[in-house]
Amino acid sequence: MTRRRFYAPPEAFTPDQKVVVLNPDETKHLRNVLRLETGDEVYVFDGAGREFRGEIDSLSRDATKIRLTQEVTPSAAESPLKLTMAVALLKGEKFDLVVQKLTELGVNCVVPIMTKRADVRIRNDDDADRKLTRWSRIVMEATKQCGRARLLAIAAPIAFDEFVMSSGTEDERLMFAERDGAQLKTVADKVTAAPVTALVGSEGGWTDDELNQARDFGWQIVTLGGRIMRAETAAIACAAVLQHRFGDLN
Repeated sequence: MTRRRFYAPPEAFTPDQKVVVLNPDETKHLRNVLRLETGDEVYVFDGAGREFRGEIDSLSRDATKIRLTQEVTPSAAESPLKLTMAVALLKGEKFDLVVQKLTELGVNCVVPIMTKRADVRIRNDDDADRKLTRWSRIVMEATKQCGRARLLAIAAPIAFDEFVMSSGTEDERLMFAERDGAQLKTVADKVTAAPVTALVGSEGGWTDDELNQARDFGWQIVTLGGRIMRAETAAIACAAVLQHRFGDLN
């Protein structure tokens, strides 16, 4: 039977992990969409990697109390690869699709990047907050669907030059480009299974200045070969290839 899964942050659980209370949004979905009632079996994940089986103990308009009976193994195991995907901002549904699929592919973090040829500009802090709220909602729905118990993190949008300068040197840093790069199979032989940060550009590709700047800060420029892909396809394909090479996508 398909698990009926709900999210509650760690602080919503009692210290003994015996009871959890769902927030109004999760309660609305449980009550109005799934039509669940007291006594029905449900599963609750905490976004940090843990999942529990339980039964609905009480149900009100704004909250659902669930009595937990057992900690269970999430349907989808987390990849051994800690993977951050830094992706140039794309218009509307394109970036939405990237966020959804990277969640399914077991990526740990997505960083929206403002590049010179990006399709989208962040107008102000309110604009950034609205986008982050939308992407977080997409992550939540994708996490419920794919069986993960850990939420993908969405970072605040950041300018390209600031990102390439500030990204941790302890990560393997790969910049995927349509030109001037080594083949991934060549680079992969020198890459450990340490945290990997992958940088993927916009529809217009990278400028020469951006490629040179990344090299100056120690990024390895990588190409997937002769395939011509849309930006959203490239981001998803790069994540899948990296999970296959260094993670658990076999």
